[in-house]
Amino acid sequence: MVITYYGAEFFKLQLGDTIIAVNPISKDSKLKPSKFGADICLVTANHSDFNGVDQVTFGDKKPFVVDGPGEYEIKTIFIRGFASHSSHGGKDLLNTIYVLTLDGMTMCFLGALDTKELSPEIIEDLPDIDILFVPIGGKGMLTPPDAYKLSVSLESKLIIPMYYAETDLKDALKTFLKEGGETVSPLDKLTIKKKDLEGKEGDIVVLAGAA
Repeated sequence: MVITYYGAEFFKLQLGDTIIAVNPISKDSKLKPSKFGADICLVTANHSDFNGVDQVTFGDKKPFVVDGPGEYEIKTIFIRGFASHSSHGGKDLLNTIYVLTLDGMTMCFLGALDTKELSPEIIEDLPDIDILFVPIGGKGMLTPPDAYKLSVSLESKLIIPMYYAETDLKDALKTFLKEGGETVSPLDKLTIKKKDLEGKEGDIVVLAGAA
């Protein structure tokens, strides 16, 4: 599997010919969008920073869109969404936390989450997490210290921070890495297999799309 970061909370997960887009940046956002075709598109919150479905509709690919809590199965990929909260952009938003398994690896995407702890109901239903995507920029989402504490509590093997690239948020990554006591060189993309996770315990991976 290859994970590529396009800034904000916009990721491409690719396994063979299957492409999953997560929180594509809309052309209506102040942030820079990118365009490619996807088979599945996950949208955690109805905000222009995250809901650019048109940006991942390209060529012969028109994605199946998942934009809220529930259980979904697309192309043998099982996806589960849990309702949570965000105040991104100064508005009360429904935020959906997604869990999916791809190439034997379970990923949890927290979206624009702003609560320091997950509800007991969500915690009870979460599987063991291999890769956790966590927002760290504050401003209606988790602050770096709160993001790190929650990441540690979820006991994922890898932690990928997101939404920290805006000019006034760049110190967020430094703070997050300091919380983890790590010095990390950004990767252009993450190419990973299940076996690569052996021995990992909360390792932080920084992707260069917004580094």
